[in-house]
Amino acid sequence: MSDWKQRLTQDLEPILREPDPRPRLSAYHNMPYAIYRYPPDVEFALRGEVTLLRTRLEQTGKRVTTISLAVCLDLALQRAGLTAKRIEMAEKRTGTHKMIDTLHNMLAGRQSLDALVAEQLPENPDPLVDIVFITRAGALFPFYRTSSLLEQLKGKVDIPAILFYPGDLDGAAGLRFMSVLDAEHNYRPKIF
Repeated sequence: MSDWKQRLTQDLEPILREPDPRPRLSAYHNMPYAIYRYPPDVEFALRGEVTLLRTRLEQTGKRVTTISLAVCLDLALQRAGLTAKRIEMAEKRTGTHKMIDTLHNMLAGRQSLDALVAEQLPENPDPLVDIVFITRAGALFPFYRTSSLLEQLKGKVDIPAILFYPGDLDGAAGLRFMSVLDAEHNYRPKIF
């Protein structure tokens, strides 16, 4: 069994099956979430395993909500009136770095990613039943790092949530987004 699959099924899954997984997911009461990291090149295999994990958890009485960051990005672009064609034309005019900054500023400001994620949280959530999977973080590469998202969700999420993170571990609490960018070392949530 691969390392990533073992960490998913033998480390993370037993915690999510507990009546209240929050204490083992995080030492912070206002941050009941964790990060599950995986190699970016197993994205499609991971999606299949996450679907199976969701099914197994639902069979134990858990209610799993999956929030795709790719869908959130698409929604932000729609609300900002940006189409793929407009982004392409702007990038040709201003350059890739300017477009990366523009998209980051959009997700950090007007169409804040944390607000888009919060919109999709279950209504009247029960921390003993509900679990949130935040998936497709790779869709944000290279213009938005998820360390910002997790900090902004602090205090807004009171049910167990898992961010599925494509990247490498760097030291005890550092992560390299998509195994490319320099490591961010300010992640406070537990990393599986």
